[in-house]
Amino acid sequence: MNLMYKEFISVEDYNALREAVKWGKLCHEQAQQGLENSAYVISCYDNGKIVGSARIIWDRGYISYLADVMVMPEYQGNGIGRHMVEQAITFIKSQLKEGWKIKIVLVAAKGKETFYEKFGFEERPNDEAGAGMDLWLAFSGS
Repeated sequence: MNLMYKEFISVEDYNALREAVKWGKLCHEQAQQGLENSAYVISCYDNGKIVGSARIIWDRGYISYLADVMVMPEYQGNGIGRHMVEQAITFIKSQLKEGWKIKIVLVAAKGKETFYEKFGFEERPNDEAGAGMDLWLAFSGS
Protein backbone atom coordinates (compact mmCIF):
# COMPACT_ATOMS: atom_id res chain seq x y z
CA MET A 1 0.00 0.00 0.00
CA ASN A 2 1.09 3.53 -0.79
CA LEU A 3 -1.14 5.59 1.53
CA MET A 4 -1.44 9.37 1.41
CA TYR A 5 -3.62 11.46 3.75
CA LYS A 6 -5.19 14.76 2.70
CA GLU A 7 -7.37 17.32 4.46
CA PHE A 8 -9.85 17.36 1.58
CA ILE A 9 -12.20 14.99 -0.23
CA SER A 10 -14.21 15.49 -3.41
CA VAL A 11 -17.94 14.84 -3.46
CA GLU A 12 -17.36 12.01 -5.92
CA ASP A 13 -14.86 10.27 -3.64
CA TYR A 14 -17.04 10.89 -0.60
CA ASN A 15 -20.04 9.30 -2.31
CA ALA A 16 -17.91 6.38 -3.52
CA LEU A 17 -17.01 5.68 0.11
CA ARG A 18 -20.64 6.03 1.23
CA GLU A 19 -21.68 3.46 -1.36
CA ALA A 20 -18.82 1.11 -0.47
CA VAL A 21 -19.82 1.05 3.21
CA LYS A 22 -23.52 0.69 2.26
CA TRP A 23 -24.65 4.12 3.54
CA GLY A 24 -25.99 5.22 0.16
CA LYS A 25 -25.04 8.09 -2.08
CA LEU A 26 -26.15 11.66 -1.30
CA CYS A 27 -27.14 14.19 -3.95
CA HIS A 28 -24.12 16.24 -5.07
CA GLU A 29 -25.28 19.58 -3.64
CA GLN A 30 -26.12 18.12 -0.23
CA ALA A 31 -22.83 16.23 0.05
CA GLN A 32 -20.87 19.31 -1.04
CA GLN A 33 -22.58 21.52 1.55
CA GLY A 34 -21.86 18.99 4.27
CA LEU A 35 -18.20 18.73 3.34
CA GLU A 36 -17.72 22.50 2.92
CA ASN A 37 -19.29 23.18 6.31
CA SER A 38 -17.16 20.64 8.14
CA ALA A 39 -14.58 22.01 10.56
CA TYR A 40 -12.08 19.29 9.59
CA VAL A 41 -11.91 16.64 6.88
CA ILE A 42 -9.32 13.92 6.43
CA SER A 43 -9.16 11.42 3.60
CA CYS A 44 -6.86 8.56 2.70
CA TYR A 45 -5.78 7.49 -0.77
CA ASP A 46 -3.88 4.42 -1.95
CA ASN A 47 -2.10 5.20 -5.21
CA GLY A 48 -4.71 7.89 -5.97
CA LYS A 49 -7.73 5.71 -5.11
CA ILE A 50 -9.94 6.86 -2.24
CA VAL A 51 -9.89 4.33 0.60
CA GLY A 52 -11.06 6.27 3.67
CA SER A 53 -12.37 9.50 5.12
CA ALA A 54 -13.62 11.10 8.33
CA ARG A 55 -14.77 14.56 9.32
CA ILE A 56 -15.48 16.79 12.30
CA ILE A 57 -18.52 19.03 12.54
CA TRP A 58 -18.05 21.65 15.28
CA ASP A 59 -20.06 24.59 16.61
CA ARG A 60 -16.80 26.42 17.44
CA GLY A 61 -17.85 26.26 21.07
CA TYR A 62 -18.11 23.13 23.16
CA ILE A 63 -19.79 20.48 20.95
CA SER A 64 -18.20 18.63 18.06
CA TYR A 65 -19.33 15.60 16.12
CA LEU A 66 -17.09 12.93 14.64
CA ALA A 67 -18.90 11.97 11.46
CA ASP A 68 -18.58 9.73 8.44
CA VAL A 69 -15.66 7.56 9.51
CA MET A 70 -15.50 5.34 6.45
CA VAL A 71 -12.89 2.90 5.18
CA MET A 72 -13.31 0.77 2.06
CA PRO A 73 -14.11 -2.76 3.28
CA GLU A 74 -11.00 -4.26 1.66
CA TYR A 75 -8.79 -1.73 3.51
CA GLN A 76 -10.32 -2.15 6.97
CA GLY A 77 -8.00 -3.50 9.64
CA ASN A 78 -4.93 -1.66 8.31
CA GLY A 79 -4.95 1.26 10.77
CA ILE A 80 -6.48 3.76 8.34
CA GLY A 81 -9.58 4.42 10.45
CA ARG A 82 -7.46 4.63 13.60
CA HIS A 83 -5.15 7.20 12.02
CA MET A 84 -8.02 9.35 10.73
CA VAL A 85 -9.82 9.33 14.09
CA GLU A 86 -6.56 10.22 15.87
CA GLN A 87 -6.06 13.15 13.48
CA ALA A 88 -9.65 14.32 14.00
CA ILE A 89 -9.20 14.22 17.78
CA THR A 90 -5.86 16.03 17.43
CA PHE A 91 -7.63 18.75 15.44
CA ILE A 92 -10.15 19.29 18.24
CA LYS A 93 -7.40 19.26 20.87
CA SER A 94 -5.59 21.97 18.88
CA GLN A 95 -8.65 24.21 19.20
CA LEU A 96 -8.77 24.09 23.00
CA LYS A 97 -8.13 27.32 24.87
CA GLU A 98 -7.39 27.79 28.55
CA GLY A 99 -10.45 26.81 30.59
CA TRP A 100 -12.17 25.16 27.60
CA LYS A 101 -13.73 21.72 27.27
CA ILE A 102 -14.94 20.35 23.95
CA LYS A 103 -17.13 17.26 23.78
CA ILE A 104 -16.82 14.96 20.78
CA VAL A 105 -19.93 12.92 20.10
CA LEU A 106 -20.50 10.26 17.46
CA VAL A 107 -22.96 7.67 16.28
CA ALA A 108 -21.10 4.42 15.74
CA ALA A 109 -22.09 2.08 12.95
CA LYS A 110 -23.61 -1.07 14.41
CA GLY A 111 -20.88 -3.36 15.69
CA LYS A 112 -18.15 -0.70 15.58
CA GLU A 113 -18.54 0.54 19.16
CA THR A 114 -15.39 -1.23 20.44
CA PHE A 115 -13.30 0.55 17.76
CA TYR A 116 -14.22 3.92 19.28
CA GLU A 117 -13.79 2.77 22.88
CA LYS A 118 -10.04 2.47 22.16
CA PHE A 119 -9.97 6.29 21.87
CA GLY A 120 -11.84 6.84 25.14
CA PHE A 121 -15.38 7.14 23.77
CA GLU A 122 -17.98 5.66 26.10
CA GLU A 123 -20.94 3.65 24.95
CA ARG A 124 -24.40 5.00 25.75
CA PRO A 125 -26.54 4.47 27.70
CA ASN A 126 -24.41 4.45 30.82
CA ASP A 127 -24.70 5.70 34.40
CA GLU A 128 -24.17 9.31 33.29
CA ALA A 129 -25.93 9.51 29.93
CA GLY A 130 -28.97 8.09 28.18
CA ALA A 131 -29.10 6.43 24.80
CA GLY A 132 -28.02 8.33 21.72
CA MET A 133 -30.89 9.11 19.39
CA ASP A 134 -31.38 10.38 15.86
CA LEU A 135 -34.07 11.56 13.47
CA TRP A 136 -33.86 11.52 9.68
CA LEU A 137 -36.02 13.98 7.75
CA ALA A 138 -36.68 13.69 4.02
CA PHE A 139 -38.36 16.06 1.61
CA SER A 140 -41.88 14.86 0.87
CA GLY A 141 -43.01 17.49 -1.60
CA SER A 142 -44.60 20.90 -1.17
